[in-house]
Amino acid sequence: MSEAIQQPKEKLSLIHLTWPIFLEIFLFMLMGIADTFMLAAVSDDAVSGVGTANQYIHIAILILEVVGNGAAIVVSQYLGSRRLIEATKISALAISLNLVVGLIMSAIFIISSSHLMIMMNLQGDVLAHAQGYLIIIGGGIFLQAIINSLAAIIRVHGQTKQTMYVSLGMNIIHVVGNYILIFGHFGAPELGVQGAAISSVFSRLIAVFIFIWLYYQVLEIKVRWKNFITFPKEYVKKILAIGVPSALEQIMYQVCQVVFLYYITYLGTEALAARQYAVNISMFTYLFAIAIGMGTSIIVGRLVGAGKQEEAYQQLWVSVKVAMIFTLVMVAVVTFFRETLMDVFTDNPEVIQLGASVLLLSVLLETGRTINITIINTLRATGDARFPVKIGFLSMVCMSLPLGYLLVFVLDMGLVGVWLAITADEWCRAIIVFFRWKGRKWERYSLVTPQKEKEVVESI
Repeated sequence: MSEAIQQPKEKLSLIHLTWPIFLEIFLFMLMGIADTFMLAAVSDDAVSGVGTANQYIHIAILILEVVGNGAAIVVSQYLGSRRLIEATKISALAISLNLVVGLIMSAIFIISSSHLMIMMNLQGDVLAHAQGYLIIIGGGIFLQAIINSLAAIIRVHGQTKQTMYVSLGMNIIHVVGNYILIFGHFGAPELGVQGAAISSVFSRLIAVFIFIWLYYQVLEIKVRWKNFITFPKEYVKKILAIGVPSALEQIMYQVCQVVFLYYITYLGTEALAARQYAVNISMFTYLFAIAIGMGTSIIVGRLVGAGKQEEAYQQLWVSVKVAMIFTLVMVAVVTFFRETLMDVFTDNPEVIQLGASVLLLSVLLETGRTINITIINTLRATGDARFPVKIGFLSMVCMSLPLGYLLVFVLDMGLVGVWLAITADEWCRAIIVFFRWKGRKWERYSLVTPQKEKEVVESI
């Protein structure tokens, strides 16, 4: 017998949660930056091919987050309501579900990698690089499926430092692997793009074993093997009720990015390379907003599960202010040093000029994106996951894609036109979700009812 209800060990603070998440995401992004930076020494074609292939990988990861994010939010609310046995069962269920989905996706990538790249209008060396990279990275995507679930569960238990340390280890292994396999050092074959992919998959494999060990350490109610093969409909329904809309909204965003990327393929190799470099640089402007959004979602999920709606409401506004301050500082740095930053990746003057021109728009794009990231993450944590999907369809699909086509092909604005279309979408959604949170309609979507009395139930 074990207690189903226990008091939380400590009150979670935004700073305590956020700075390790910030470093973890930063380190995760460095994996992509490391590939881009090292492959830039191979050729701009290699960078363009990998950048295009990664659009499919990003979509795949978002699909995997259906379960990972859904489970994290459900577990967070159950922890807030102090139902620890249910939280443990849901976490085990999430790991099993994501592994199954990941294995299916790995098989799809292995079988269809060539066809997927041809669909993106790639040709010549760019196509060859993209195919070679996608078949390896895609074939190992099931490892990322396991990582997504485990890391999400570990974070909502408040152990964000541990996931950060694993990310640090992944990056060290990945960068060392890149150095050896891309360029053929220490007697290894010179594999170029394929070397970067192999290095990435290997680093994820090591991370999986460490995350499994951490998972067993953070659980207050220990999991049993039968929980990994038991699929209670109630829990599956709650995970999917949050996870499907959350992932769908993100998938729509990434599909729109793929369409925009398709537009850019008609602008030439220089525009493709400039877009990839500019995206890598831009990531650092909204990096802290992602961390704040994730940290806030953990806190708000706990608060909503505990029935503390007013505290949840006020926490979001504090988080938005903090995220916006950091974003504005980073935007100022990127804007001022935009050409210098582009010069780090390439010495092609046309690519530098194109990339610098779109980075100049960061002050418009990233402020809107920061509001979106912070509020939308928090809305999901309350259980209000469908609303972002609805406004995303209207803003992203119905507005930004036609606008992008108009700006790029009709008004001949090139890469700048794509950035302006994305900016319009970010601000449209930012304004809508601002009023959604202020209107407090999210309060009706809590997934659990807080329990105040002690209960004793059968152990797992």
